[in-house]
Amino acid sequence: MTRQAIETDALIVGAGPVGLFQAFQLGLLEISCHIVDALPAAGGQCVALYGDKPIYDIPGTPVTSGRDLAQSLLAQVAPFKPQFHFGEQVATLARQADERLLLTTSAGKAFLAKTVFIAAGVGAFVPKRITLDGIAQFEGTSLFYHPESMDRFAGQMVVVNGGDDIALETTVALTAIAKHVTLVHRRDGFQASEANIAAMRALVAAGKLAFKVGQPTAFDGKQLQITTPDATTVDLPLDALIACLGISPRLGPIADWGLELERKQVPVDTEKYETRERGVFAVGDINTYPGKKKLIVCGFHEATLAAWGATAIVFPGKAVPLQYTTTSTRLHELLGVAATSRQA
Repeated sequence: MTRQAIETDALIVGAGPVGLFQAFQLGLLEISCHIVDALPAAGGQCVALYGDKPIYDIPGTPVTSGRDLAQSLLAQVAPFKPQFHFGEQVATLARQADERLLLTTSAGKAFLAKTVFIAAGVGAFVPKRITLDGIAQFEGTSLFYHPESMDRFAGQMVVVNGGDDIALETTVALTAIAKHVTLVHRRDGFQASEANIAAMRALVAAGKLAFKVGQPTAFDGKQLQITTPDATTVDLPLDALIACLGISPRLGPIADWGLELERKQVPVDTEKYETRERGVFAVGDINTYPGKKKLIVCGFHEATLAAWGATAIVFPGKAVPLQYTTTSTRLHELLGVAATSRQA
């Protein structure tokens, strides 16, 4: 190997609800893990596509949202301290002489894992890019996709391109810290909540935000050229261009890992949810088997059995007992609830 690999019992690909619950189940079995996700934060499809829409079929939870579910799962897994690696994709997977799995990421990291859990949903969710020749060279300097923090844009001239809730929320937030903000969208209509649209239009009316209808047609890192519906070109000087054009799933490098695929899904057994590659498990929407249902609750079940399936690899020759969180003092210790778990 040409780089120092991070050694771990398990590497989870995907930080959506099923990936987060996978980490929790591994933690109960004292299997350490790292989690890699292409998005800048945990939550996966639940947060990226319907973060505020109600979800009614989580056991014991009459109603929640994608964002709240992700936060609850993060709080649940926190005692096990999984290590997160956001904004990068697992690019390669290769079996090593000692049977461990070497994985590398788009950010240049390497992991040497005893087991791998693919919880990538329908693939890695990646931001939709602006399709202009040569624009990629400006990413990270004057072009940004779905930035996690607005602080770096304080005092700058910023153009936001997009028309969904995230684009409008980003625009509104920037008006409080940026020198000047312009919102660009292809039409004077938005796929966003009435509250976000009203907030945006109020800022425009107050002269605190500029709004332009048009499509980006050129970008040189210092100004964005847009073409309006009447074929007029307008140049917008800027320090930063933020594109919030939504996200889309891509199976991406998973297709090149040598795993058997059926219609872009990974076949698994229903005893351990292991693929036909030993030590590589697949849970959630990425897998397929007879009777498969693409439901979060099904993914939770799969993650539980997959974690148990990993014990034979992580702890070879050791009989791992089934313990219950209601009564096991060891699990209480791991969860940090030992002192309060029992009632007189």
